[in-house]
Amino acid sequence: MEHALLKARLTRSILLSEKTKHLEFEVEDAPAFDFVPGQFISVREPRGEKFITRAYSLASPPRADNTFDLCLNRVDEGFMSNYLCDRAVGDVVNLHGPHGVFVLKPDVDDMIFVATGTGVAPFRSMAQHLFGRDGSGQDRHYGRQVHLVYGTRYPEDVYYRQEFEQLAAEEPDFHYTPTLSRPPESWSGARGYVQEHVRQIVGERKDMHVYICGLNEMVSATRKLLIEECGWEKKRVIYERYD
Repeated sequence: MEHALLKARLTRSILLSEKTKHLEFEVEDAPAFDFVPGQFISVREPRGEKFITRAYSLASPPRADNTFDLCLNRVDEGFMSNYLCDRAVGDVVNLHGPHGVFVLKPDVDDMIFVATGTGVAPFRSMAQHLFGRDGSGQDRHYGRQVHLVYGTRYPEDVYYRQEFEQLAAEEPDFHYTPTLSRPPESWSGARGYVQEHVRQIVGERKDMHVYICGLNEMVSATRKLLIEECGWEKKRVIYERYD
């Protein structure tokens, strides 16, 4: 089944690190672009005589307009992410969506977001939505505790760090733990892999929801920790892999 294509114009491009960009788009000929935090879009562009389609999580919350953000890496010998990173402000891309079921559960419990790399994108969307940072001013976390454990190798790859630190400073129910697997001596924050910090947060609890997004190795290790070692119900561990 062919999906109806939308056109979105690039309005802003920000370099987050050497290989990573934050891109902001505006959907053309539409007053609004509706989606649920955690969903993704599929970008479809020609490459020679063929069309290539790739999925990207939306890195912004739903807003009362037709805009959305993406966060993506350049990939060696890749096509679509490099194509998007090379777009200039004013360029138009073709896409369809939104798609996906990696979304917040309707029964709001305390929750942990676990991400590595650009896997933080859907959690930026969810966090801003839960704490009313989507322009609505409407608080949707209902006093529940929200933890974001974000793992990467080096400090320069902690994307949206200032945003999350500010949210944690302003919202006592939001807790932010960036952790580095290869920290420099000057790093004063958390160290090691995300699983170690998830274990500390969880303790003996089994009544939270954990949302995991990133590469398969991390996703599988975190799921194994919670389900096999901690005895969690599978339905409380929601995940999306990027590979």
